[in-house]
Amino acid sequence: MQKLSPLQPITHPLFAHYQVKVSIKRDDQIHPIISGNKWRKLYYNLAHAKTKQLKGIVSFGGCYSNHLHALAYACQQQQLEAIAIVRGEHTSQNNYTLTWAKHWGMKLNFVDRKTYKLRQNLNYLDALQRQYPDHLIVPEGGSNQLALQGVGRVVEELEQQCTYNSLLVPVGSGGTLAGLIKQDNNRHDILGIAVLKQSDYLLNEVNTLLTNEKAYPRWRIENSYHGGGYAKFTAKDANKILAFSKETGIPFEPIYSGKMLLAFLDLLTKGYFTTNQHIVLLHTGGLQGLAGLIEQGKLSANEWALPPAPLVW
Repeated sequence: MQKLSPLQPITHPLFAHYQVKVSIKRDDQIHPIISGNKWRKLYYNLAHAKTKQLKGIVSFGGCYSNHLHALAYACQQQQLEAIAIVRGEHTSQNNYTLTWAKHWGMKLNFVDRKTYKLRQNLNYLDALQRQYPDHLIVPEGGSNQLALQGVGRVVEELEQQCTYNSLLVPVGSGGTLAGLIKQDNNRHDILGIAVLKQSDYLLNEVNTLLTNEKAYPRWRIENSYHGGGYAKFTAKDANKILAFSKETGIPFEPIYSGKMLLAFLDLLTKGYFTTNQHIVLLHTGGLQGLAGLIEQGKLSANEWALPPAPLVW
């Protein structure tokens, strides 16, 4: 795998007041396109497909999916076919995310919500595998056992970079959190910040990936900071994230790592963390999603910096 991502100490009056040390693991800087947890989740999935001499990968996502965006580019680089089962309408194919996915050769199959809900149904997956017998089927968000191996490298890297007490991570599909828990093996407190409302769903997803959840007691998911649901946030919260980004020079988006940031700041003021702790926040990337939020009018292009167009990389 590529060299480790930077660990960046950050200062803030709030951290000094509560006497904690805070660093951000900058996985958003792993790769300019396949950044953050997407790079880590896909690495061993792509390697597996190549080893098995498969023709490509089939996966799932919404119209603004960071996962599909990253998968399209990664497959193009590895000379693998990329096929996406997309939740949404065909009219979305020309948005920022899917335009680039098509540019990199991804084939888009749009399905309605009823069909998309079958993405974990064994009969549906068997039929899909028969349709694409020489392809690897990767779950939504890339979260499977191969992904856990890649995400576990975060813990290995942190061991080389620092000593710390707690690790925070945003949770969407559960794969990143599960990979961290498994590799850490109860050496640190790990807190997942749910970015969607379905708390029981996330808990079940993580436990399923861990296979033996009772072996890992030092983690939990905090469900109070989803902002109303997946991809939902208030203008007030977006402004808080933007202000913190300007103060620190670290870009965030309000869907994943931004929600983790706000949760951390609030928990800190509520006394969740004891003094003299070193707390690491894992920045999971996803900055390409800012373009879609600006397209939809949810963010202002005058305030939020778009990521560079991929063609310049």
